[in-house]
Amino acid sequence: MIKLLEKLGQDPQRSLTLFLYGLGLFVIGLLFVALGYFHHHLWQIMGVIILALACLIAAWGYLGIFANRWLNIIYRTRPNQKISTNNNP
Repeated sequence: MIKLLEKLGQDPQRSLTLFLYGLGLFVIGLLFVALGYFHHHLWQIMGVIILALACLIAAWGYLGIFANRWLNIIYRTRPNQKISTNNNP
């Protein structure tokens, strides 16, 4: 599980960028849904598709951010596993 967390959380800046892109797409999808409310319903369908895509992108970015934070907690609370081979005082 640690290897998966390391893979997901290896680049927190990229994860934040993905999350913000997803958030922006989510807003655009909401605008299409609102446009479809006042005009043709196909705008709403397009908006729902964009919302689904935006949720997936934002979730992937948030998962990377969460993995990075979780790894920081794990590494901070893990005791040092280095064993000294030098027994001389």
